[in-house]
Amino acid sequence: EVQLVESGGGLVQAGGSLRLSCAASGLTFDDYAIAWFRQAPGKEREGVSCIRNSDGDKIYRESVKGRFTVSRDNAKKTVYLQMNKLKPEDTAVYYCAVTRRWLSIWVWWTRPTDYDYWGQGTQVTVSS
Repeated sequence: EVQLVESGGGLVQAGGSLRLSCAASGLTFDDYAIAWFRQAPGKEREGVSCIRNSDGDKIYRESVKGRFTVSRDNAKKTVYLQMNKLKPEDTAVYYCAVTRRWLSIWVWWTRPTDYDYWGQGTQVTVSS
């Protein structure tokens, strides 16, 4: 059984930092690209960042560039999202998701329907 378990969320003041983790089990971790998504109340789920499995290449949504950093530790089967300079608009439930698809991933990486497995999410709240 594939499991993705997020952790590290919480309440932080604007300008603060959090580090999210996503621990995977039940899959060959190296075979998957991993993305972070977030969903705020009343809004659609949106892609935040993605890291490819083949070469570790990364991509970010424009609003988090320069503030968020994604990384993966294949030995620990864990992906991280370091979030700095947090803003109130970053408040959302953050999810990790994995996909074995790789062809043209930078074209479709923000589409939730293209991911195979999802975690349960972790709440991030940024107060102003």
